Amino acid sequence: MRTYELVDRLPPKRFTRRQRLLLVYAVGLITIILTYTLLYNAGMRYFEGDQQSVFHSAQIVVETMTTTGYGSDSPWSTPVMNTMMITMQVTGVVIGFVTLRVLVIPLFERTPLNLDDRLSAKNDHVVLAEYQRNTEVVLDELEELGVQYVLLESEEDEAKRLSDDGYQTIHGDPEDRDDLNRATIERAKLLITDAGDRTASIVLTALEANEELNVVSFTASTRRKAALKEVGVDRSVAPHALIGQQLAEKATTPIAIEANVENDAIGVREILVRHDSPLHGVRIDESPVPEHPNLTLVAGWFDGELRLSPAPEDRLTSNTVLLVAGPVSEITALAREIAGLREPGDTAHSNVIIAGLGEGGSAAAERLTADTAVTTIDDDPDTNPDIVGDTTEPETLRAAGIEEATALLVTVDDDSSALMTVAMARSLSAEVELLVRITDAEKTSAAVRAGADYTLSVQRVCARLVAAEIHGERVISPVNQIRLVRASGASFAGEQLAAIRQDPNRDWTVVGVARAGEVLTDESTWVRPEDEVFVAGSDDAIQKFERTADLS
Repeated sequence: MRTYELVDRLPPKRFTRRQRLLLVYAVGLITIILTYTLLYNAGMRYFEGDQQSVFHSAQIVVETMTTTGYGSDSPWSTPVMNTMMITMQVTGVVIGFVTLRVLVIPLFERTPLNLDDRLSAKNDHVVLAEYQRNTEVVLDELEELGVQYVLLESEEDEAKRLSDDGYQTIHGDPEDRDDLNRATIERAKLLITDAGDRTASIVLTALEANEELNVVSFTASTRRKAALKEVGVDRSVAPHALIGQQLAEKATTPIAIEANVENDAIGVREILVRHDSPLHGVRIDESPVPEHPNLTLVAGWFDGELRLSPAPEDRLTSNTVLLVAGPVSEITALAREIAGLREPGDTAHSNVIIAGLGEGGSAAAERLTADTAVTTIDDDPDTNPDIVGDTTEPETLRAAGIEEATALLVTVDDDSSALMTVAMARSLSAEVELLVRITDAEKTSAAVRAGADYTLSVQRVCARLVAAEIHGERVISPVNQIRLVRASGASFAGEQLAAIRQDPNRDWTVVGVARAGEVLTDESTWVRPEDEVFVAGSDDAIQKFERTADLS
């Protein structure tokens, strides 16, 4: 008896919203068909003089509403029946759209989507087993290079979104052997992991399936490198520490080299594209630098990467530093002539402030030379900074000596604080060079607008490192200095500067020719045996050149 009483007290089972919608749809559809059937049957009897069964009328109604035909009753002779038929046709079209929305589309939306079916055939590809940064940045880099890849994403919605956007992405657990097999890990050549504490498990599982895999792992701290090496990681990268080192190197190793001739000095100098430059977004081949008759574009810094002989289609962003070779007076004149450009300091910074003493700031402090005066700022006293305080406050920056500093390295943990620190520092000193680490690649332009002279994005640098690792290339850092050497013209006698500079087999370039106390840099110049030539390139390139060339 109690059982029945309990059941009676339970609330009645309610329909779901979709079930109620389907019920209303079915009742409405049946009601419309029955109503039209009765009206059609009566109309045929009274207006057309055709006595027919209700079932035949129902057939005609359904045929009309579904636009499949009209049977033997057409045509109709009276206006009333023709109007009724038009009404039924329009109603059928409306019901067709409602059917799609209520039944057909939801049915397909609820059908499980197998993202694996969207993958193209893969061999010697890259498997990205989780990527915790801006995924599109690294995938766009791979797409641009034409590299085959599969991203194994553990978040289902994110995997579907990326797959819908055209990326080669599947949903799965990177620690699961079966899911790695779905990414054809056994045929892959490189595994990229960025999974925090799950990295060791992912790497060990992947190496069980493919012992020949090369493994690159991004890690939050350099302290984990030894442990990751033990589990099979070939190269581990701590992005924040890496960028801290690069910012320190950029601050202490500016490129400004010269070789004196009789009337002028020829050299390689940096020209920084500032945020207010009219060259922002301009292709290199459309800028005035390569068209200058006496100057040569040797290389350029693009998002922390030094590219020798930049491609003509590369675009100048507000974070680009161009390395221009030629007569120093011409370089200076060009930099002053173009609004929004300025030359960075010719000497290494001697008084540097580091804002943020985390992984990146500590790495930057360690990389700065011993003769550099360094002042550190952090709001956490446990990091033992010189100044404890908020880097976004003017009092903190003044206490660190912002007015006397030659450079400020901003390596705080979040982009909002970094942008505010940049803006505050620029308001306090117009001369200090601001070198900034940004996490989100989209914030780079904002940092430059705030006053930064040079920024590195964690996302962009990681993407470039992935691309360089895939191609077996070594990303050139500021430590790999550009060198300028003299050589005898006998090695190039009879060659034109344009042909020498455009030779794809040479990873160095001839800046100019010294002849009778003058420096000739025009591409139409022909080299004579008695000339001296100036050759510029990276350390490695110049060393190779020196082994084969006749130096003067």
